[in-house]
Amino acid sequence: MARITAGIGSSHVPLLGVAVDQGKTGDEYFGPIFQGYEWTRTWLETTAKPDVVILVYNDHASAFDANIIPTFAIGCGDVYKSADEGWGPRPVPDVEGHAGLAWHIAQSLILEEFDMTIINEMDVDHGLTVPMSMMFGAPAAWPVRVVPLAVNVVTYPVPSGNRCWALGEAIARAVQSFPEDLNVQIWGTGGMSHQLQGPRAGLLNREWDNRFLDLLETAGDAARHIPHIEYLRETGSEGIEMVMWLIMRGALGHAVTRLHRHYHIPCSNTAIGHIVLEPA
Repeated sequence: MARITAGIGSSHVPLLGVAVDQGKTGDEYFGPIFQGYEWTRTWLETTAKPDVVILVYNDHASAFDANIIPTFAIGCGDVYKSADEGWGPRPVPDVEGHAGLAWHIAQSLILEEFDMTIINEMDVDHGLTVPMSMMFGAPAAWPVRVVPLAVNVVTYPVPSGNRCWALGEAIARAVQSFPEDLNVQIWGTGGMSHQLQGPRAGLLNREWDNRFLDLLETAGDAARHIPHIEYLRETGSEGIEMVMWLIMRGALGHAVTRLHRHYHIPCSNTAIGHIVLEPA
């Protein structure tokens, strides 16, 4: 039987991919950011490497655009290449999928009345590849297989935190019913507070971000009830990406144990957040 053994939350700032690709992870600016991931990289390498990662992220007009905007899309393919986001694909390995688990999750979710979009072929952008680089560095091949789960947090209407949390709960049930013995982790990515345009461009909210991380650590599900307007008011137009962390948290159950936490400002024009949780 497959099981979800841990959840990871992480920002997916594209500049961090540039730092990895150009060998700048130890310099004065990037060093403090990457040092906050050293614990996790060691933990994954020595103690807790999963067989499969369900990676929750948002596409940035690479696989989807204004013509097609799925609320929730699950990748059921075998391989995903790095997308060209305007300056060429990142020089990272192809992402190997787990089609068997992905199709099982898709069927389970749809039968539980989540209207999933099934994607058999797509390229993945920094929303997915940057978290992989933060956790695994720059290997010749990624050491895990990935089920991509893309969420629309770019164009309104965006799914509610409550719906994202419920999706995480349903994913946990789907994984548990998969007959193969697999160690599965679920990662929620995106955020934290940031706004990329308008008079509030550059907005950061350290206090609110850390209160959100606190909520992820506590027993219960209070974070699922944060309204969209609060994300927008307190964390900027792009801070709504944090609802994707709630899919991860919902999949871990009522209570969790925090293993590691990291927060740093600035990272490009955003805050960087990172947390590692286990089901209690």
